[in-house]
Amino acid sequence: MRALESDIFLPMSAVIAESEAEIWNRTIQPESGTLSVEAARVLLEFKLSAADVERVNALSAKGRDGTLSVEESRELDNYLNVGRTLELMKAKPRLSLRRAPEPI
Repeated sequence: MRALESDIFLPMSAVIAESEAEIWNRTIQPESGTLSVEAARVLLEFKLSAADVERVNALSAKGRDGTLSVEESRELDNYLNVGRTLELMKAKPRLSLRRAPEPI
């Protein structure tokens, strides 16, 4: 059981779980562009390796063809989750660079 602020107890299954995206969003706070130019540039360099991109493309093609196995589907989901996280991580550096003062 889990207590709510009003001291009402609910079984854990009744409590709505937060999505990973919502948790990451609160953690990274991409809307606040407060990184240094150097830090922003380093973070923007993070990306999937060429081999991983090739694997994602192969799995995606199998998905379009309808030949993706359950295991491959899980693998593709993992890649997509990492990709979404990378894009969320890059939102803050992009905003930080846009807000950075122009060099003189």
